[in-house]
Amino acid sequence: MDQSFMSLSIAPLDLHEIGAALLCGAILGFERQLKGKPAGIRTSTLICLGTYVFVKIGFSIHYDPTGAARTIGQVITGIGFLGAGVILAREGMVLGVTSAAVIWLLAALGVTIGSGYPVTAIVVTVLAIIILIGVDLLERWFKELRRGVHSQLSKRQHNRSSGSE
Repeated sequence: MDQSFMSLSIAPLDLHEIGAALLCGAILGFERQLKGKPAGIRTSTLICLGTYVFVKIGFSIHYDPTGAARTIGQVITGIGFLGAGVILAREGMVLGVTSAAVIWLLAALGVTIGSGYPVTAIVVTVLAIIILIGVDLLERWFKELRRGVHSQLSKRQHNRSSGSE
């Protein structure tokens, strides 16, 4: 491979951290995409990577900790707007809250990686997948967990698929 490419500097970004951001975003995005939810692989990966870049750049241009904290605060505010965009009200039910929470978590993972803790972000990603998949399994096993909106949504989806609505 070309030596000039191998010595390419992308400071203050780090290739290992970029890889961690791509991995965390892709894992959570894959789970969302498999379920047909908003913020699939592409969106999730871009959210995590973009947040990482903002935080890493923020740390590099601010010479005191309060400047980096302000960058992180602005990222949190901005990601809230993006997360709100996936929440919908339909037929008296609020949908997309879990996808909005995943978007919020993706930004937190980007902040974690940008702050120098890529392994921590990967561990949190695995925990998030366990929660997302685990709660689905619990809801299938225990009907009592399917109350309120979850119960109404299941009934409506069942009625639509059987043609009785």
